Parts: sequence; structure tokens; C-alpha cells
Amino acid sequence: MKIKFNLTWSTYLEEWSYFIIFDTLLYSYVGMILRDSQLKLHLLEFANHDALTKTQNYAAYSSQIKYLFNDCANNKLHLSMMMFDIDHFKSINDTYGHLAGDQILQHVVDVAQTVIDANDPKVKLYRTGGEEFNILFPGYDLAATESIVREIFLALNHLTVNINDQTIRMSISVGVSTISSQDTNPIDFYKRVDTNLYYSKKNGRMQITTA
Repeated sequence: MKIKFNLTWSTYLEEWSYFIIFDTLLYSYVGMILRDSQLKLHLLEFANHDALTKTQNYAAYSSQIKYLFNDCANNKLHLSMMMFDIDHFKSINDTYGHLAGDQILQHVVDVAQTVIDANDPKVKLYRTGGEEFNILFPGYDLAATESIVREIFLALNHLTVNINDQTIRMSISVGVSTISSQDTNPIDFYKRVDTNLYYSKKNGRMQITTA
């Protein structure tokens, strides 16, 4: 460059120093963008996952159900939902303590997710409340959900958790339904599944209600 443009040594060194400064600033800027992108990914992960159980949370459920509901309405696709909660969970917390309750929630997620992974990774589990969970079955009608729902139900109702030399046995109540042409929005769908869950709880618990 010095010879081509007939630069003096002082000008050449000055131009070279500008190049180094520019290159350093560019490197720093690219690094800052990458760090910012990683931070955004971490924040998104945190926002969409339950801190205790590491499963997806209500925010993730809310976003996904809106997308799936619209997709089903526009393309005439199937969509089913399973909702379950842990029977007498408040009593478990009161009797054994909240740390025991936390461990039970973690065990529930581990078992349910294991069953889901063994069947169909497209099926997604969400912790939508304290001891309440929702599972979305995209592309499933009511009959198609039966084997997975039954497997989760049996696995969780035979679950025992040992905490401080005490064995805690638990059960779940379940409601299941599939999307209907009468559902005008995701809340209508949610309410029908919730009604089925309430029926299971009101009529003896530890059972599945479908409609």
C-alpha cells in the first residue's frame, strides 16, 4: 500500500493504526451482538419455562394454544388436550412441607415427560398452575389420545415419592377433550377440558373424564 500510493512512512503507519482500531471496534461490536443474542435466548428460555420443574409454563402454553387453535380452525386439523392435577396436593404440602410438594411436582414432570418422549415428541407438557398441568396433542382426535393419556394416568397413579424416610403416594384426576367447531376461541376449548377435570375431581378423583 505504501509503495502503490506513494505514502510516507508516517502516513502509512497512521493509516495502519486506523485499520487496527477499526478492526478492534468491529470485533468488539460483533462480540457484543453475539452476547446480546445469547442473553435474549436465555431470557426467552427463562420466560417460557417453569423454574422448579423445567417444563414449559403457562406463558408458553398460552402462546402455543393460540397458534394451534388458529391453525386448526384455518386448516381443519385435529387438536386435543389433557388437563390433570395432583389430588389433595394442599394436604401433601400441609402434612409433609412445601419442599416435599416441590419434589413431587418434579417427579410428576419427569414421569409424564418420559411417557410423552417415548410416544410422540410433538405432544407437549405445560405446568399451567400450582399442581395443574396441560398436555397439547396437535393432530390428535379424542380416540388417538387414549393410549398416551392412559399411560400417563397409570404411571402417575402408581408413583410413590420417598422423602425423609416417608413414602408419599399420590394420584391425579384428568380431563380430556378435543377441539370443537363450537369453540370460538382457545378459552372455550380450555373451559371444556377444565369442566371434565372438575367432574373427575367431584366424582371421586383418580379418574379420567373425556367428552
